[in-house]
Amino acid sequence: MVDIAAAKARATEIVERFGVKTPPVPVERIAKQLGVIVQYAPFDEELSGMAFLKEGVAIIGINSNHHPNRQRYTLAHELAHIYLHRPHLEAGVHVDQSSVNSLRRDLVSAEGTDPLEREANAFAAELLMPTKLLAGALDDRMLDLDDDRLLALAKRFKVSLMALQYRLQRI
Repeated sequence: MVDIAAAKARATEIVERFGVKTPPVPVERIAKQLGVIVQYAPFDEELSGMAFLKEGVAIIGINSNHHPNRQRYTLAHELAHIYLHRPHLEAGVHVDQSSVNSLRRDLVSAEGTDPLEREANAFAAELLMPTKLLAGALDDRMLDLDDDRLLALAKRFKVSLMALQYRLQRI
């Protein structure tokens, strides 16, 4: 069963636990402080990242060939798998292909055919663009979001413009 609200709540808990008050959310520092080993390596283009456990230690691999904003999103997404789906990781390595874990509206993510991916996407979006921080950055001017302002906001949160636009549509 998919529990998007619970996934978002867990991300909010992490943001609050680490006292994040301003964007961008330091997702790599948070992962490391949670005891996760983060490694970057040049993977095939379609491979965004992976999460697995080795002798009880959580490890996330990130494609170093991808844009830094994409790497941040992948890290947040894989962190969700560790934080929310640990029993699934105990069974083996969780590998995310680009078309599955990106915020692109492809068939898999748009239709929500994989509940774990939907939860991980919701967690990642809330972690990188917390509702509270996003609302504060908008300053009651949500209707006044021209392209320049959207780009500036995406840059401030260190996310892609597409991820920001998708997030704004959901809150």
